[in-house]
Amino acid sequence: MGNFFRKKHITALSTSNDNPHDTSTGLKRVLTVKDLTLMGVAAVIGGGIFSTIGSAAFNGGPGVIFLFIITAITCGFTALCYAEFASRFPIAGSAYTYSYISFGEIVAWIIGWALILEYAIGNIVVAISWSAYFNNILKAIGIQLPDWLSVGYQTAYKIYEKTLLDGGDTSTLLYNTAPKIAGIPLIINLPAFIIVVLVTMLAYVGIKESKKTANLMVIVKIIVLLLVALIGFWYIFANETTSNWTPFLPNGMTGVLKGVSAVFFAYIGFDAISTTAEECSNPQRDLPRGMIYSLIICTIIYIVTALVITGLVRSSEFENVTDPLAFVFDKINMQKVGFFISVSAVVAATSVLLVFQLGQPRIWMSMSRDGLLPKSFAKVNPKYQTPGFATIVAGVLVAGLVLFIDDKLITDLTSIGTLFAFVLVSGGVLYLPKIQKQKGKFSIPYINAQFIYPIIYIFGAYLFYDRTVAAFENIGNEGYQEVLFIIFMLLAGILAILSFLRKYSLVPVLGVVCCLYLMVEIPANSWIVFFGWMALGLMIYFLYGNKNSKLNTEHEISGRG
Repeated sequence: MGNFFRKKHITALSTSNDNPHDTSTGLKRVLTVKDLTLMGVAAVIGGGIFSTIGSAAFNGGPGVIFLFIITAITCGFTALCYAEFASRFPIAGSAYTYSYISFGEIVAWIIGWALILEYAIGNIVVAISWSAYFNNILKAIGIQLPDWLSVGYQTAYKIYEKTLLDGGDTSTLLYNTAPKIAGIPLIINLPAFIIVVLVTMLAYVGIKESKKTANLMVIVKIIVLLLVALIGFWYIFANETTSNWTPFLPNGMTGVLKGVSAVFFAYIGFDAISTTAEECSNPQRDLPRGMIYSLIICTIIYIVTALVITGLVRSSEFENVTDPLAFVFDKINMQKVGFFISVSAVVAATSVLLVFQLGQPRIWMSMSRDGLLPKSFAKVNPKYQTPGFATIVAGVLVAGLVLFIDDKLITDLTSIGTLFAFVLVSGGVLYLPKIQKQKGKFSIPYINAQFIYPIIYIFGAYLFYDRTVAAFENIGNEGYQEVLFIIFMLLAGILAILSFLRKYSLVPVLGVVCCLYLMVEIPANSWIVFFGWMALGLMIYFLYGNKNSKLNTEHEISGRG
């Protein structure tokens, strides 16, 4: 059993990466702090601001800005923990590598497996969103793709199945009218497939070319959002629609918190930045700065945009709206601005796709280097100096699924995977040995949590007293959601005791607690699917990874010696 928790040796990792300009890994060190910041913005500002911000605004009203502040604070704690790891160990792999150092091999495998699910699902959702906006643009210029080429099979089947159960007429539905091959309807999301293929080709060619494209798309995206803010605020004050901001919290803080998990998946950008550690010019200095700068920029953009859309249109009108920015300008008869926003949404989604598609192969590469995946995943293309095989496999996986799958089924899974990674990274910092602060390297400021966090926990327990009592009194009849909440309260209480006894650092403790709370707010049925994916991953680990692990083979060799 002890072999499952074998850890990477910290000093060996540090020594192998002391020279940030070493090119022995085969990856080019070309990324600067500006590139990393723009890459973070590219990943974060995408689906959240162009789609899910609408549902968040409907639930939270203008007070949805608190949603982004809460999420930013949570991400801020985690970003500092990522920065601590990235500064000490500037190697590719992100949360996977950090967990290997802190908790051991089997936990590293679990998080690496979760990150595969997380990145693939993230790209599927974004690609489907890209396709929807792209089809809107085509319609605006007079081009109409057949429905059977612009919708996923699973989406069409769900509509057909629901209509059939309701006793409605299914003869005109896409599932019945689409061309058939061997009696099976041919329904595919072709635009989503094409954009994934093109982005994968760009990621394969090289990080330098990819970062130039990503930087350009981010600059365009920020310019567009600045114009949205300027036009929006001008209209709000010129036409005196500030009354739309009243009441500021129409559904109270409960309404605000309903949307947290729905938009949290967009913050996966921080993890994508840390996967490029081996391609940074000066990772110890630039990675922490890139994470923090991109977080600040993205939070400001979210808050400004939320105020604009809720000032232009009453929040109650955002129910089931998936294109909120275009929607609000159509509502105030500025259709040309709405079309311009649709174009920018395509740019936004493309930049997110690119960042995710860069991150996923590099995690596989790290796992392959450690022997947990076949050696092919670690091969670096000699011409482009990128993980070529892993990039192709990632592209085939995402492109294949995006043809048929329905995005509504998988969004919550992305949030679980992201938060799971955040919890392990934050918790891992607590187990790192203390070191002297070094010039040019980031280090989390130590704030003793011995008394501060237990006081915070007691205050939180008071606020959640009624919910906690009700959950325990009805535990036999409660759904899985409240059981998850009880588990959260118990874990948070254990952490309060440990913080008092061991004098933990406050920042990573708050990172763990905030992420755990957001996890329990995700629907329980998504947890069941997540655990199923984890079980499949553990099966592969025990059948292949444990036996072929580099640490295991080194142990066998030393034992024979």
